[in-house]
Amino acid sequence: MYKVAVMGDRDSVLGFRALGLDVFPCEEASEARKLLHQLAREDYAVVYITEQLSTLISQEIERYKDRMTPAVILIPGRSGSLGLGAGALQSAVERAVGADIL
Repeated sequence: MYKVAVMGDRDSVLGFRALGLDVFPCEEASEARKLLHQLAREDYAVVYITEQLSTLISQEIERYKDRMTPAVILIPGRSGSLGLGAGALQSAVERAVGADIL
């Protein structure tokens, strides 16, 4: 059975535990890189990553962009949105549909 994970700073991700998601607080790039690759090997279908953390590991996130699992989804952190998640969604829709429908 596939699982769902949330990565990011502690204050941003702890609330997701109440929803039954697996929470992985981390703020350092080296730790986040290792964790993302580990989650990909451990049957996580979806990995939510805060936008702030994603700026530190953007190359690793790109590696999973065209793979079926895990789906890496950027979410705003406690300090607000950087607009990266919306931009990534728009790009994915354009690739899938062939046009900007958003």
